[in-house]
Amino acid sequence: MNLEKKNAPKENESATGARPTREEAEEAVRTLIRWAGDDPTRQGLLGTPDRVVRAYEEYFDGYNQDADELLGRTFDETEGYDEMIILKDIPFASHCEHHMAPMIGTAHVGYIPDRRVVGISKMARLVEVFARRLQIQEKMTAQVANTMESVLQPKGVAVVIEAYHECMTTRGIDKPGVSLVTSRMLGVFRDDIATRREFLAMIGNPGSKMPQ
Repeated sequence: MNLEKKNAPKENESATGARPTREEAEEAVRTLIRWAGDDPTRQGLLGTPDRVVRAYEEYFDGYNQDADELLGRTFDETEGYDEMIILKDIPFASHCEHHMAPMIGTAHVGYIPDRRVVGISKMARLVEVFARRLQIQEKMTAQVANTMESVLQPKGVAVVIEAYHECMTTRGIDKPGVSLVTSRMLGVFRDDIATRREFLAMIGNPGSKMPQ
């Protein structure tokens, strides 16, 4: 069983036991509002707990999705195609697991098939599945690449992700404009320098289309 599937919380559970109710989640938001120094009963904040919980349902929907199943449907009729397949500039929004601050970026995912290919929309959705969880960028990069390798069993997989982390651009060291680049190369992309260089040349400057 895939570790992500095994470790992901079920619909009404978390990794530590029973999943809190919606009412408990909303009360937790009220507690944070009080802790921040404001009054959750004032007019402008009355609807905030509900809105925050609904937003969290979107931000962390990746816990409700199975990455392996997402890539389960593949296509064999490729007329022997065995060159790179690359989906560039996949935008994503995730949240740092250390401060729960947003990290916004783009991903580039490529692979060289070995008989089977997957629909290109599934590659973008795979990035989305892992982005919509509490993350660190290094782990997310590995998760996307490892899942592609495990399910498709291609000749190689390459993933490059670049993102801005608000945990360091709006707080702490407070350095806006700084981005983090991570990569994961498997199979021929790791073993063959020429193949890796071809992939990097095809994706161009990873940060050129990122939001500033």
